[in-house]
Amino acid sequence: MSIRTERVAKMLHREMAEILSTDYSDQLQPMVTVTGVRVTNDLSIANFYVSVMGDNAEQKSAVLGHLKDLTIRIRTNLAGRIRHQVKSIPEVRFHLDQTLTEAAHLEELFGRIRKERDGQDTVS
Repeated sequence: MSIRTERVAKMLHREMAEILSTDYSDQLQPMVTVTGVRVTNDLSIANFYVSVMGDNAEQKSAVLGHLKDLTIRIRTNLAGRIRHQVKSIPEVRFHLDQTLTEAAHLEELFGRIRKERDGQDTVS
């Protein structure tokens, strides 16, 4: 990423986090957190990665679907905040951040490997 792309991504991250926590917090239950932003090189598309506080995948998917339904309104709100800082407002896309789920899965796998190694060490 270029320096400009990184700066725009940071600005979009900050503004989107503010928008979701203030303007849409009542509509997006449970809490939604912006965990990352990736912007295309031409700054035309902004991919927002969000984490949804919830117990099950169905609940998280439902919140993500609602967020996608609100995308036009959220983009309009974002445009009002950043219109003087960018030439054009990027297309907004939301994705569910699976980092925590993947990290927990990897930790579980590493735990199994440790148990197997410990079991083999005691046998030898």
